[in-house]
Amino acid sequence: MTYDDIWRRLAGVYDQREARAVARMLVEEKFSLSFADIICGGVEALSVADKQWIEAAVKRLEQGEPIQYVLGWAWFGGLKFNVRSGVLIPRPETEWLVDNICAHPAPLNDRPLRILDIGTGSGCIALSIKQRLPETYVEAWDISTEALSIAADNARSLSLDVVWRQQDALNITPNVLSTTPNDNSVVPDSPLWDVIVSNPPYICERERTDMARNVLEHEPSTALFVPDTDPLLFYRAITRYAVGSLNEGGRLLFECNTLYAGDTARMMADEGMTATQVYDDCFGKPRFAVGKRK
Repeated sequence: MTYDDIWRRLAGVYDQREARAVARMLVEEKFSLSFADIICGGVEALSVADKQWIEAAVKRLEQGEPIQYVLGWAWFGGLKFNVRSGVLIPRPETEWLVDNICAHPAPLNDRPLRILDIGTGSGCIALSIKQRLPETYVEAWDISTEALSIAADNARSLSLDVVWRQQDALNITPNVLSTTPNDNSVVPDSPLWDVIVSNPPYICERERTDMARNVLEHEPSTALFVPDTDPLLFYRAITRYAVGSLNEGGRLLFECNTLYAGDTARMMADEGMTATQVYDDCFGKPRFAVGKRK
């Protein structure tokens, strides 16, 4: 099988330009081939076992499975995260949350900064923050045991200490603390958080018809969708928790549905947050809502 064979088969799923990009990503990422290697016959020179892997991978891609699940990993903020169908694939726009938190950390006040990631999925936000702010205490919650298992695997691969906890974002109360910290992790004395960050489910059910097949059929729906009647369902619950659980001046950062970023910021203000603002993502769309606790 050649590179041309791969992308031509994928042209039944993607447009021609994207099919070429996915084919190139498949062989470059998996086999560390440069594009020059590919053009000069690098795919044809692979072993029989490698060619069999490619054939199986192309069949999965032809069924609409995302390339990241086929490879088994995705890049986020310069770090490599293991992913499979139990977690959302990290998106580049989400890196804004990490960049913003790490650029504007709350005052330490002679103690470790405390950061909570609600709905952690693969752990990409929590682990990226821990990698860039190693002295910070980072805890991450998710309702899914599979997601927490994947996140913990990523922590081990990256040699980073984050405390993982199973928790339903819709049923949390102020000042909840982890009772089962990871080995070698110490829960600081303060029961409050300096930063709470979340990228919760935010796609309305009515938006399904506009979504790509590879997302709808393969990424976990529980991490994607909210009822049409209450698009701010998770944001409201988390904001109410944050109002009672952030230190004074502590920050709450959300990734939002671009249709409801302004509504999210207004809800945060109504619930008692101050200095609420909306920020654009790397594509110029209103994607993030940020506020402070009074």
